[in-house]
Amino acid sequence: MRASVATLVCLLLAQGVWPGAPSVADGGTVSGREVRLPTVGPAEGGALEQVMARRRSVRDFLPTPLSAAQIGRLLWAAQGSTGRRGLRTAPSAGALYPLHLYVVTQAGVYHHQREPHALRRVREGDARKELARTALGQQPIAEAPAVFAIAADPKRTEAKYGPRAERYVVLEAGHVAQNILLQATAMQLGAVPIGAFHDRAVSRTLRIPKDQTVLYLIPVGWPRG
Repeated sequence: MRASVATLVCLLLAQGVWPGAPSVADGGTVSGREVRLPTVGPAEGGALEQVMARRRSVRDFLPTPLSAAQIGRLLWAAQGSTGRRGLRTAPSAGALYPLHLYVVTQAGVYHHQREPHALRRVREGDARKELARTALGQQPIAEAPAVFAIAADPKRTEAKYGPRAERYVVLEAGHVAQNILLQATAMQLGAVPIGAFHDRAVSRTLRIPKDQTVLYLIPVGWPRG
């Protein structure tokens, strides 16, 4: 009888259902085969949860241009400096930061300079329609007032991590893309990540150096409707 009671107590404690046992909602430990977690959403969370709940892929934009300040905020969210040691808003394997950011607007194609926080024009004129053709004719690229391109120089990461670098660089591009998407949402803007395009044609259109590869295109603008 004593053995049976002891076994029952152990089972109840392991599953967190013993009276007075700390629950997950109370900050208790996770144990047992199935654990029911407390509900989390915009109502229960803070500002970040609210932004994440509002994020949607937007493909229809107004032609209203983005200001330099708005573009600057989006670029800071992607690769902004956050510490004295050169750390940034997105994690990078070995803190090597192999990514480059480009912005395509009606005025031209710009390469982001992190220090100082600035844009350097690499191509004059509106390249958005041409860029859209290299991306299988996707209209959001032609219509958005700004298109952010994430490119990578994988050799920076390969020098330390060898063949594993390819995975790390792609993962890092995902971190940066999500930062842009969430910042756009927080600024009441719309955005959509696009990965379907002809690599070489995109590089030619954006005047990307041969040692860089474009991984992502992200049209951003004011949602229509």
